Amino acid sequence: MKPDRANFVRVLYVCGVGFAAWATVGTTASPAAEREGLSANGRKGLVVSVSRLATEIGVQTLESGGNAVDAAVATAFALAVTFPEAGNIGGGGFMLVAPGGAAEPAVIDYRETAPSSTRKNSFETTTTRLGHQLAGVPGTVRGLALAHQSYGKLSWQAIVAPAAALARNGFVVNQPLADSLNAILDDSKRFAEFQRVLGKHEGREKWLAGDRLVQPDLARTLDRIGHDGPNAFYEGEIAGQIVAEMQAGDGWITRADLANYRARLRPALHGTFRGYDVYCPPAQAGGICLIEMLNILENFDLRRQGRWSPETLHLCIEAMRRAYADRARHLGDPDFTTIPDKLTRKDYARKIASEINRLKATPSAEVAPDIPLTDAGPQTTHFSVIDASGMAVANTYTLEQSYGSRVIVRGAGFLLNDEMGDFNWRPGYTDRRGAIGTPANQVAPGKRMLSSQTPTIVMKNGAPVLITGTPGGRTIINTVLCVVLNVLEFEMTPRDAVDSPRLHHQWFPDRISCEAGLHRDHAAALKQLREMGHEIYLYAVRQGDAHTIHIDPASGQRTAIADPRRDGWAAGQ
Repeated sequence: MKPDRANFVRVLYVCGVGFAAWATVGTTASPAAEREGLSANGRKGLVVSVSRLATEIGVQTLESGGNAVDAAVATAFALAVTFPEAGNIGGGGFMLVAPGGAAEPAVIDYRETAPSSTRKNSFETTTTRLGHQLAGVPGTVRGLALAHQSYGKLSWQAIVAPAAALARNGFVVNQPLADSLNAILDDSKRFAEFQRVLGKHEGREKWLAGDRLVQPDLARTLDRIGHDGPNAFYEGEIAGQIVAEMQAGDGWITRADLANYRARLRPALHGTFRGYDVYCPPAQAGGICLIEMLNILENFDLRRQGRWSPETLHLCIEAMRRAYADRARHLGDPDFTTIPDKLTRKDYARKIASEINRLKATPSAEVAPDIPLTDAGPQTTHFSVIDASGMAVANTYTLEQSYGSRVIVRGAGFLLNDEMGDFNWRPGYTDRRGAIGTPANQVAPGKRMLSSQTPTIVMKNGAPVLITGTPGGRTIINTVLCVVLNVLEFEMTPRDAVDSPRLHHQWFPDRISCEAGLHRDHAAALKQLREMGHEIYLYAVRQGDAHTIHIDPASGQRTAIADPRRDGWAAGQ
């Protein structure tokens, strides 16, 4: 990045931009006229994320000569400033890159790892989901650095600098962030540094839209990372701050854990559906389940039955039920666990499809009788990028729960994750409420915890067609399935594919969760599902936040779609 361009980016983001929230759940009506930023077209490049400022930093990076990975890295660092719920440098995730040309899509796996002192029973009697011991070894900084080293064009310092400037100079808080901060601060009284860094200290307790959030400690941390590289985080002064924080709170991360952490560059998982190539992350993420479900559903003529017919919904639910049972049975860190090849094979899916009763719900206990049941009980963000050359990036990363462990590293200004909660804490204990205790995802030193993150790129004839992903804990895989089916199977417009109502089944609890739009607009279909034996539960909140880019294979038209379920922004060149 040239110095004058870098200065321009810094000045631009001193100003900050606030805007009113627009949200709906599961509507099929087009909201394109509701506000600027819900969609964007661009021949040269597009970025869509949950934050307007982060999206615009990504676009400025493209305009400065960066490619899609440069823009993705810049966007990710900016989200660590503007979206503290999930944007992070103290968490981890997966970046899926389709480089274009003859190069195969690949995944940067920067999922967190268990500290070296943990064991499979370390959390068996733990009751809290917050605090120092819940933090896994963070992967984000090394992951973004590996992506940049493997694919980037601009200098590392140039793509970290806009986020550092944004933290140093502050930005205008919009209404959704004000509401989020007020709620979490009220629920985090015992975390003093959290209150100090993110609390309101100007004579009143509550954040209001239009206030400015300044994060000087985070700015210094980002400056160090930009100037000294990722080793500043894992071996230098920042590492010392993390270890001091761990020692103060009886946490488990050590200097050796940080120094030994490595992100992995892995081949993308490859599946097919109706002649399209589907790429997603490998074993310990959600890709295997997504491909298994698509393979199962490929055996049925869903389009003829109709998107909202009870037959289509029933088949989707039964595919979800079986894939999530396989997830519980088999999936974990591939460096520790052998993952059966059959899970993504077409013949395995055909066998499963043949066993589905098309007239009646299958009780979940019958799907996996080999897993003993005990009768007894998140916050992520995704963004998508494409550049002028067609290089595409789908990135999902997280702190786990909203604002992670609530532990902000003293003097460093960033939140630590609480990802240790994604391991199976109670070995051998699996119940009907959703607790899982199977071996594949039990805690072990250095092991990466199982994730549902499913950044996905769909391609046709070697060119990207769809770039998508979402937050949402275990609902992530099913949200991505809904978007992919809406586009590939039902040929919805990109806007309707993202806006349409979503549903979820995760094996246990044995019930369907539905967004309000399904209850409102498809009540007759849900009534029939109940008659088939399905239990149906109404979501009180949205399912996911699928910021998506669609490329029309015929016209080449590129469209970025911000999911209206949450504050988001699409922009392009």
